[in-house]
Amino acid sequence: MFNRLSIIIGGPQGAGLETSAQILTYSLAYLKYGVISDREYFSNIKGRHSYVHFLISSQELPTSLTYPVQLVAALDHETIFTHFDALQEKGVLVYDVWAEEKTLDTTPSMEEDLKNRLREKFNKFGIDGSIKSLVKHISENNRIHLVPLNYSEIVNEIAKKLTLSASQAARYVSSIIIGAVAGLLNLKKKAIEYSLIRRFHDRPELVEQNKSIIESVYNIISAEHGPILELAPSSLNNEELMIVSGNDIVSMAKIVGGVRFQSYYPITPAADESFTIESYERLEVDGSKIGSVIVLQTEDEIAAITSAIGAALTGVRASTSTSGPGFSLMVEGLGWAGMNETPLVITYYQRGGPSTGLPTRGSQSDLLFTIYASHGEFPRIVLASGDHMEAFYDTIEAFNLAEKYQTPVIHLLDKFLANSITTLPLPSLSDIEISRGLMTNEAEDKYRRFNLSTPLSPRAFIGSSKIMWYTGDEHNEFGHIDEDPENRESMYRKRMEKLKIADEEIPENKRLKYYGPEDAEVLLVGWGFVKGVALDALKILANHGIKTAYLHLRMFSPFPSKTTQEILRRFNKSKIIAVEHNYLSQAAKVILLNTGIKITKEIVKYTGRPIYLNELVDGVSRILRGEDRVVLKYGP
Repeated sequence: MFNRLSIIIGGPQGAGLETSAQILTYSLAYLKYGVISDREYFSNIKGRHSYVHFLISSQELPTSLTYPVQLVAALDHETIFTHFDALQEKGVLVYDVWAEEKTLDTTPSMEEDLKNRLREKFNKFGIDGSIKSLVKHISENNRIHLVPLNYSEIVNEIAKKLTLSASQAARYVSSIIIGAVAGLLNLKKKAIEYSLIRRFHDRPELVEQNKSIIESVYNIISAEHGPILELAPSSLNNEELMIVSGNDIVSMAKIVGGVRFQSYYPITPAADESFTIESYERLEVDGSKIGSVIVLQTEDEIAAITSAIGAALTGVRASTSTSGPGFSLMVEGLGWAGMNETPLVITYYQRGGPSTGLPTRGSQSDLLFTIYASHGEFPRIVLASGDHMEAFYDTIEAFNLAEKYQTPVIHLLDKFLANSITTLPLPSLSDIEISRGLMTNEAEDKYRRFNLSTPLSPRAFIGSSKIMWYTGDEHNEFGHIDEDPENRESMYRKRMEKLKIADEEIPENKRLKYYGPEDAEVLLVGWGFVKGVALDALKILANHGIKTAYLHLRMFSPFPSKTTQEILRRFNKSKIIAVEHNYLSQAAKVILLNTGIKITKEIVKYTGRPIYLNELVDGVSRILRGEDRVVLKYGP
């Protein structure tokens, strides 16, 4: 039995792969297994190769992915070409027998770069470029266990049984993958049935039709192959687990945190967050209706940020969500919010750039842009989340910080976190505090919104009894345009000093966290989605006799300079390693700017794929053998 399994299911975009992944995840969670998965896909609607990479554990809630994998289940032949060499020795390949006659040359959807690399590899091993030749080779040389199934025959038999037409039956091919994986892992049928009911609760006919195909394949696997990848029973004690993506958990946190206005322009991977929020039409607490969240899809990102600014000025908690190209358009609005001390939250999901770049792939290449975006100088708070639970609490904290310090807050996440799905315990709501900052309802003949007596002026809201003015120009205490040099110096300093106050008040231990032994010899330094794979790497490196720690940066403005400096000075400079999903090691540059300490060793990855555990451990080993910079490239 296996305590940990890595598996890949793959097929054409739009062929039902995402639904298959959902049902398998529901089933595994029902059986109390820990799951994390990442969905990788091309930036088209339908047809190009898509896959879901899982790590399943019976002993813990996993936080990273790794290679090689024990199982590849393929809906089409392109999945075999793309992932066959990800299989470990004695791994399992599930595929359609009709795929055996397919060749590289008859696969137009594959990119030529990959085809050329495969041709070189096939020539070396005497493979003629067909699936038939390839699976024969890996079966004989890598001892891969082949599970060939006749997909058409299975679907046609079920179609006759359920009196479905051929076109109707073809829609259920993805259920063959579910049945094969369930049989090989020996998942209980009641877990699959539960998952189907959950997924298709309003379509009982779909439950029965999918169930018939899944059970048919499950029985074939049991009879002809057996549960050769059987999972050990789960030892996890969590009574309740959520199954959430990064988008989901941020949406939930926004609602819990009191958001009442969310704007967006559709962009990958940010838009899913808004879709989730708008699915909750009415909000209730203990049976009492408390209203709803207005979710506005705007004509562009400029309108998205300016409408959210307008909502924030009326006193509601307001946010907008976007990715790199959208944030680029929002920058002028960001400056307006900074000039007018507007408590605005921008949820920023990083993806591969520049320009349109890699629209559906991940990155951490926008950190410096985020910190310095917009002309002129004004305070903004920048925080970054490393996993789903951090994202939940950080989202709520972003609203608290925005309103307390009356400044924009940019909450950085990345595509890896947005699109990864994990099993998660329920967050504790008792740990949540809502703080709305300094507000006023007192009678005042002439309300001074930008009162210079303090960096944090009491806020009143548009629509209240007070009269106030807002402008993008420099202004006086009332908000009227004022270019007088002494007023300019006072108002400019008032705004900038808010960041100093925030730096003094926000505990540094909330802005970074140290993981690992105090007597560690090696220090990994990272942020965002690096967290999970770094923490897992500590365990493996410890088993290799290398005491390693991880410094996880969570806030970049204001930066936790003092504690960062203290931790870095405990280590030999040759054993401090920056780990980031970008080319420049941007967080390392922020550290240099704020502490004067230059990190000279770095492990970076900018292919758009996440850093995998196997390659990070190897990268650390290479650094310790004398390399200064390791560029990771693993992943299809």
